[in-house]
Amino acid sequence: MVDVATTEDALLGGRVRLRQPAQGYRAAIDPVLLAAALPAAYRGRIADLGCGVGAAALCAAIRLTDAAVVGVERDPFLADLARQNVAANALHARVEIVASDIRAYAGDAAFDAVIANPPYLEAARANAQPDARKAAATIEAEAALDVWVDAALARLRPKGIFAMIHRADRLDDLLGALRGRAGEVVVFPLWPKTGVPAKRVIVSARKGIRSPLVLAAGLVLHEADGRYTAAAERVLRDGAALSL
Repeated sequence: MVDVATTEDALLGGRVRLRQPAQGYRAAIDPVLLAAALPAAYRGRIADLGCGVGAAALCAAIRLTDAAVVGVERDPFLADLARQNVAANALHARVEIVASDIRAYAGDAAFDAVIANPPYLEAARANAQPDARKAAATIEAEAALDVWVDAALARLRPKGIFAMIHRADRLDDLLGALRGRAGEVVVFPLWPKTGVPAKRVIVSARKGIRSPLVLAAGLVLHEADGRYTAAAERVLRDGAALSL
């Protein structure tokens, strides 16, 4: 394995142990929030596309004890770290990591839910990144946003749940990619603080469903002094589901 410095971190109040590269892109709260988009006590098979070191996949498995999760990651080094994280959290029985590009993944196409935290910057608008893995995690390359949506929907069973966390300023692109293909769409803003515009949104939808879009109240993440709000703590530390 490539010799890269790593750190041992924790998510969900210490219930998830996570080894990840010390430099470049590092999982923080986005994968925890993404996993919380799935309802409490959700059952079924879940795919986490572009799973990285497995943060969202592991959070989903810890929260949802009757669910099985497949994480798909094209970077062999990150996929290997994800497998180590599965072992460290004793989740072999319910979490599998597959080293594959999301477009080439040939696994079962009948997942009950597909979640994704894709690169969020368009290449034309992004500054160059000296760290190749951080660039791959944050800047779209040949797989643009619509490619991620295509890959997710292709692996969902009818009426299955799609959930993606993304930048708020890409919301129009994301909804456009879903239009006519999924419904029961919920847009869930993540407000940094009260009165501050959302920088992130979670969008959930169901494949093949036709129903009106809902703009949810969302979640305020921080108090004025920078501390997490009580509502955010319940999600980030206690594993509560978001109100989508």
